[in-house]
This record gives sequence, C-alpha cells and structure tokens, in this order.
Amino acid sequence: MERFMIHFLFCSLLLCGIIGIFFFLRTVFKTLLVGRMRYHLWLVLLILSAIPFLPGLPFKFSGNILWSFLPSNHSFSFHAVSGTGQNMQPYVAAAGWMNDFTESVTQRTPSSLWGFLFAVWIAGVLFMGIFLIRSALRLHALKNASLPLQHEKAKALYQSCLEELHIRRKIPVYSNAFLKSPVMAGVIRPGIYLPIHLISDYQEKDLRYILLHELFHYRHRDSLIGHLMNLAGMVYWFHPLMRLSLHTMREDREIACDASVLSLLDEASYTDYGQTLIRFARKTSLHPFPFTAGLGENKKQIRKRILCIASYQKPTPFRRFKSGCAFFLICLLLSASVPFLSSDAAAENAALPENGASGTSSSLSTYFQGYEGCFVLYDMEADDWTIYNESLARSRVSPDSTYKIFDALFALEEGVITPEHNFLPQPDESYPFEEWNQDQTLQSAMTSSVNWYFQNLDHQMGASVLRSYLHQIGYGNESLQGDLSSYWMESSLKISPVEQVQLLASFYYNDWNFDPSHIETVKDAICLSSSSGTALYGKTGTGQINGQNINGWFVGFVESSGHPVFFASNLRGKDAAGSAAASITLSILSDLGIYSDESL
Repeated sequence: MERFMIHFLFCSLLLCGIIGIFFFLRTVFKTLLVGRMRYHLWLVLLILSAIPFLPGLPFKFSGNILWSFLPSNHSFSFHAVSGTGQNMQPYVAAAGWMNDFTESVTQRTPSSLWGFLFAVWIAGVLFMGIFLIRSALRLHALKNASLPLQHEKAKALYQSCLEELHIRRKIPVYSNAFLKSPVMAGVIRPGIYLPIHLISDYQEKDLRYILLHELFHYRHRDSLIGHLMNLAGMVYWFHPLMRLSLHTMREDREIACDASVLSLLDEASYTDYGQTLIRFARKTSLHPFPFTAGLGENKKQIRKRILCIASYQKPTPFRRFKSGCAFFLICLLLSASVPFLSSDAAAENAALPENGASGTSSSLSTYFQGYEGCFVLYDMEADDWTIYNESLARSRVSPDSTYKIFDALFALEEGVITPEHNFLPQPDESYPFEEWNQDQTLQSAMTSSVNWYFQNLDHQMGASVLRSYLHQIGYGNESLQGDLSSYWMESSLKISPVEQVQLLASFYYNDWNFDPSHIETVKDAICLSSSSGTALYGKTGTGQINGQNINGWFVGFVESSGHPVFFASNLRGKDAAGSAAASITLSILSDLGIYSDESL
C-alpha cells in the first residue's frame, strides 16, 4: 500500500507536467491538426494515465526517484541476531560468522500516513463510482421510458443517413419525452435517443444534421471512449488538470464530430448546420449521462463549436498529411514520459536468465518451512540455473550487510584502504557488541559485520563516487537516495537474489577489470571455510525495522578446483534473518552434493 501510494502520487505529479506539455504542443500544432486528429491526441493522454497501473518496464530512473519520497532520516538500535529460529540446522551453533549483528531501522514517518492517503483516495473513487452508477440507473430508466421511432419521414431520413455513412448495422432509434438532448448510448447494443420535441417539430434538414452527428459518434466508437474517460475521471478524481483535460476532451469530441459532418456537406450548408446548433441550444441543457455522446452541452461550449464551424475548411490531402505528421511527432514526444510513469514494481524486479530455472527447484520448498523465501543457484561451467520461488527471486529488496562485499571492493579501488593497510581504529563510541568495540581490519569487520567500519569507508568515498560504482557494476536499482550511513539498510538501495548471483559471478571473474589484488582481498575477507580443495565464500545480511527482523540474506559461492557455483538465499517477513538463510542454504548445498563441511 505504501509503495503504491508513493508511486501513484509521484506519477500524478508527473502527469501535471505531461498535461502542461500536452496543452502546449496542442496549441503549437493547432493549425496543423485537423479536428479528428486533435481529438485522438487525447487518447494518448488516456493511455499515459493508465501506465502507472500496468505492469511496468525495467526503467531504473523512476524507481530511484521514488525513493526521494521516502523518509531517509532514520534512528538506529543495535541487535545481535542469533541462529535460534525454529528451522535452524545444526550448522548454526558451530558457525561464529552467523552471529549476524545488525542495526534496527526505526522509521520516524509513520506508515499510517500512507494508509490514510490510500483510504482517502479509495473513498473518492467509491464516491465517483456511486455517481456513475446513479447516472447509469437514470439512463437505464430513460431507455425503458423510450419508444421506437414511429415517424415515417424521420425513419426514412434515418435510413438514408445510414446509407450515406455506409453503416450496415441496424442501430435502433428511440424517442423520449423526458430527454432534452439527443444522445448515442451503448457499446454492445448502441442506440440513438431523440427528444420527442425534435420529432414533433420535424424539420428534415435539422434532423438530418443531428442524425449524422450521432452516427459519427457511433462510427468513431465514442461511447467506448466515453467509458474510458469516466474511468480516468474516477481514478484521478483529485487531479484538477486531469479533470480539465477530460472536460476539454469532451469538447474536442463534439468538434471532431462537427468536422466529420461538415466534410459531407457543401460549403453553402455550413451556415445551416451552425444555425441548427444555435436553435438547438435554446432547447437543450447539459445532459447528466456520462456514458453517452451527444449534442447536449452548455451555451459556452456551443459558442466554441459555432466558431469552429464558421472557420471550417475541408482539409486537403496535403493538410491531412501534415496533420498526420504533427500527430505522430506529438505522440513520439509524449512517449518519452512512459519510463517515468511505468510501475515501480517493475523497477523492483530483475530479469531472469534466458535459460530459466532447472526442474529441481520445486523440491526445495521443504527447506523453507515456516519462511517465505527463495533460493538461486548458478553453475557457470554448466550454465545451469536452479531457482526456487521465481517471483521472489526476481523481486528486489534491501541488500543489508551483503552489500559490504562490494562496498569493500569500492573502497579498495578508491584507495581508501589497501590490501596491506585496511586497519581502522574504533570510533569514540560504545557499541553493545564486544566484536564492534575494538579496532578492525577488513577481515574482522566483514566477519563480525561491523557497520561503523563500512560507514567510515562510505563517508571517505562520498556519495558521488559510490553512485558511479553502483552504476558501473549495475548493482540492483543503483539507488543512493537514503542517508549515506544507511542507504543499504532497508532504505533506497535494492537488489534481487538473481542479481546477487549475477554480480557474484561478475565479481569472481572480474568482469569490471578492477585490480585483481582487490578482488582477491575481498575474497579472502568473505572466505568462511576452506578444506580439501573446496572453499565456501559468503556473507549474511539481516534487515530489521523497529526491532523486527524482516529480511534475511546469505549470498556467496562455492569454489572447488577452480569451479565456482554461485548462490543466493533470501527470506522475508517475520523472523527472517541472515543466520536462518545461511542455515537453509548450507542444508541445500549439502543435499545437492555441492558443499558439506561439518566444521561449520
């Protein structure tokens, strides 16, 4: 809910700018766009307004900007996460590196704010929905009170209009004593509803113009588009510019239909058509049916249409060509906004490898009893993937302490520390863990997951340097919007288990052309066990919010005779911890015959 509201409000703000650009382009190209093209441009805006609710595309920019809306000022408390969960395996008790010390993030901005905003938005949507339902019921009652057209001359005129527009479908025409404006209603079963006074005061020329106008609404599927407009108005009920856009779109719809009718008439009949509208304006009022398309408008809108009729000129083929080019150019310019409106859920998902997962993934579910989790295994030599819980494996979450693998590599590349000199003295501050209350080397800081050590490295490198490295290696969403001391702890930086494995493979083979000695230094720091030609490398990570474990990682690789197998396990939800993820991972690796060392 929180992420949805942040994304939705962010997209709503972006729509303000997009609508402003839209109106500007529409004004610039006004003389080039013919009536129908000008109306169809609004369909592009309708599509853009729907994009935030559609499955998105993997654009990283929008996902990063969203994090600027989240609170970045956190307070922290310290907790040692022990391996005493209900699903712990015997490995944990003997593995000191699984004492995954972590900081608990306390969010100062209450999440209830987003719940309140969501409730307000839903209440508005429901209110608008009730209004539409009420209008639909009134329209249904009006239809029931209508009678099939009986006037013989009017029926013959209507038939000639159908033939003139080459419409083969028999669209019924009804008369109604309570209707003041003619309307076209219905998508599946369309019908034209005429006020009875229009029939009783039968004027062939006036009725012909009105019937042609309504039939053009049918021909261009304006009733269907009207439903989409109503839906957009319901969803964006709070958005003044969207409401203005929908109002203008309805005006352009009628102007486009006027232009279609005028295209059938000779120039001498333009005045007659305009006079029909003027005479009709005296008898009509704005109809209260948002599901319909028709002549009913207020006098200001009628005046605008009269001016368009007075200045109408039949478009030449060359003008139609220019109009099409202008339409295409505006669509192209507006399409540039799609990445910013695409769903941030997509920005939080990683692409799966092309060859997918092996068929053994489903059997891993027994290891995750009591947890919501996933497991990813990649044997590069065999080019074989094993993925359990694909949707979770693609989903990005905070890396927590697993990020320290790459943070150390960045610091080595920048010369903040070196393979020979990576000692940092303990800050003048007391920590609740004995392991943290001492001077540290890279090896000891990685083993005990000493946050202050890596925070010190980050502050020496600075945000711009870190951001460039995140982009260079393609680390998850590459977002560094949070506080510099906590961006990797349940904050802006996100990565998926699939991406963790891919990055570990790139790290192992040094695809980034970093100093080879720096790669080896980090490998030594994350080496957990080595015996009989087989070594286990890895790092745990635990995420806590308000003292509650919500995220547990164990990532790394097993190297046997130069043959690496990369893995990543992730647990989410209550009691998720790095120690639990490590226990599950070691059990899977042991049962798969990849790694087993009772010394752990």
